Amino acid sequence: MEEKQYHIKKNDLVIVITGKDKGKTGKVLRIFKKKDRVIVEKVNMVKRHVKPSQKTKGGILEKESPIHVSNVMIYCEKCSKPVRVGKKVLDDGKKVRFCKKCNEVIDK
Repeated sequence: MEEKQYHIKKNDLVIVITGKDKGKTGKVLRIFKKKDRVIVEKVNMVKRHVKPSQKTKGGILEKESPIHVSNVMIYCEKCSKPVRVGKKVLDDGKKVRFCKKCNEVIDK
């Protein structure tokens, strides 16, 4: 079975385009390819009640919850907008992603 390809990679700066956190930006922390979801820093926060154990102190913990990959877009810092991403091969043979609005290379 082929591995899925996404327009988003770990450590990308993304913006949420739908849902309760619409308009928030953050860095992608993790990608779950089997479930088509990503965890974005400080977005889609949920509260978890944790029992105290020998290692951890109990209480209410806030953490990020996964969000569907279709609900986020890459954020171009040059355009200051969410953008679509294209792929091209540079002269040296390296494959990179680029912003379709300003042709700025996203992969550095």
